[in-house]
Amino acid sequence: MSKSIYLIMLLFLSSFFKANSQELQQVIFKNQPVNFNGEKGSDSSTVRLMDGRLVYKKIEIPKFAKGTDVKIKLAVRSNGDRWDKSGSCFVISNLDKLSILNVAKDSKIFPKDSYVNNKYAGVLSSGDYEPVVELMRFMTPFGVGHYSDNSVKHRRPVYIPNWEKEVVWEHDISELEQLVTGTFYVGVWIDSWTAEGYNFDLNLTYSNRERKTLSVMSLVNTVPYVGGQLLPDNFASNILEQVVTFKKNVKNVKLHYITTGHGGHSGGDEFIKIKNSVYFNDALVLDTIPWRDDCASFRRFNPTAGVWIKKDSAAYYDYETEERKIKEIEERIASSDLSRSNWCPGSSVKPMVVELGNINAGKHVLKIKIPGTPVDGDKLNHWLVSAYVTYEDE
Repeated sequence: MSKSIYLIMLLFLSSFFKANSQELQQVIFKNQPVNFNGEKGSDSSTVRLMDGRLVYKKIEIPKFAKGTDVKIKLAVRSNGDRWDKSGSCFVISNLDKLSILNVAKDSKIFPKDSYVNNKYAGVLSSGDYEPVVELMRFMTPFGVGHYSDNSVKHRRPVYIPNWEKEVVWEHDISELEQLVTGTFYVGVWIDSWTAEGYNFDLNLTYSNRERKTLSVMSLVNTVPYVGGQLLPDNFASNILEQVVTFKKNVKNVKLHYITTGHGGHSGGDEFIKIKNSVYFNDALVLDTIPWRDDCASFRRFNPTAGVWIKKDSAAYYDYETEERKIKEIEERIASSDLSRSNWCPGSSVKPMVVELGNINAGKHVLKIKIPGTPVDGDKLNHWLVSAYVTYEDE
């Protein structure tokens, strides 16, 4: 085969596979504000709830007969909010069931079976209600974008040439394909209490590559998205229990568990190591201390993080004496550098995945134990936890 014919065949095959892949990129939100009683944005299809702290819209995506990979991409910029805030991108696919959107928009109430300790509403899945499934948990950085100029240059370490203009996260969420095709709602909540708040972009990309479509069941979500939901310090007093019911035998069941600890005061759950223990039918399936000690790697996204000076010793090479020496120096330490309970300012949080194997039809029990610290005045300790299972039908 001549080289020219070989090249022509390669170009033909490349064009053929590209034409038949039919990748779909869907822009969900573009420059969408999230804030507290601030700017609304220009997208008329976006619905604002909780004074603008939660936004959502209805999406329609064609079903993929042979399944597909799915990726989510989220970009966040401060619009004037200087602080790090909890954030959650979520999906609601069963439009016939009660959800947080009905409660906030239509003056519905959370069913009693969704409560934990008869106090924390909308946490558990019940017959009439499903907690939302998180597509992505994230934590906004301190002031990225709005403050990424020379006005805060004296906070910038020498190893960072410039503050970033935005923070961008991308996750593979192919296991949730069932929820993000057809007709569904996608929403974003950021715990901002300023009128300036944030703005963000959100895209979904569908590869159209053949892939088995999994079933998804929402179980638990303690994020306080809407009114009537309290700051979830429930783990400080009780183990959370949820009944998981399968109507028929299922296989390759996987538990997806997202957890972050909060409480920004000294000694708060944000800054101390606390074990998370997860049981399925009384078997310990996950026993971990969720912790991030790499937060300093996100420094370029945090221009307005509080900074203080700490004395340290530094080893260096003295070119004049041609000797290695040690001297005392003063080093910048930013609050965004500090280790935290499974999150850093400017990071996203991926689910921990536990393989549960094949499970018979019937009722099963999920238990989550976190010996957290209760809320005490302005010491707002709490744990944001969500869980769902994916599985195949036998």
